[in-house]
Amino acid sequence: MKIDYSKLEKKIDIKFKDKKLLIKSLTHKSYNKNKNNEKIEFLGDRVLGLIIAKKLLEIYPDEKEGILDKKFASLVNKNTCLQIAKSIELQNYILTFNPKNKSISLEDKVVADSCEALIGAIYLDKGFNVTEKVILNLWRENIKESVITKIDAKTKLQEFSLKKFKKLPTYKIISNTGPRHKPILKVAVKLPNTKFYNGEGNSKKEAEQKAAINCLNDNLV
Repeated sequence: MKIDYSKLEKKIDIKFKDKKLLIKSLTHKSYNKNKNNEKIEFLGDRVLGLIIAKKLLEIYPDEKEGILDKKFASLVNKNTCLQIAKSIELQNYILTFNPKNKSISLEDKVVADSCEALIGAIYLDKGFNVTEKVILNLWRENIKESVITKIDAKTKLQEFSLKKFKKLPTYKIISNTGPRHKPILKVAVKLPNTKFYNGEGNSKKEAEQKAAINCLNDNLV
């Protein structure tokens, strides 16, 4: 069965100049011992690491190295690469040894490794800037989770606003409904150049946190 790689190109929003390079990046050694993706995967792993490390330093210029290490590891490990690969259905484009041309389920490691090899191929074909754009787009949600997980979103938003605009975020209470024992507060927050972002909770603090998370999601990454 012939593989239509143009569908994959559309998913990642680029068009390869060298189609052979794209195919090689998705060729497992079981399919071709000489022309496979092992070396391109080696490169892609390093390119991914560089781009993610660069982005984390942009988001956390004053963070401790230990915390950066943990966030970095969570973003470049095989599980995350597998998740990203499956989000673009990369498993459908990988060439492996399959003499009877049956429908087979690829090992997770093969799929995750192919994701890194694809990154290496993009870098070789398009250069650093395009590769960075592709990675930050594919990893967008994972980076957001890294930013918000186990941190005070309101504090993070405050730090971001002070650094970028030299001003604090603006919060306002939109509504306060529900029974007295279980109120529902809606709070909105905005930065100097943004719209208001809403958040709801059973307390002002909870509503502000949720509003801050929504604002961070749109503006920090």
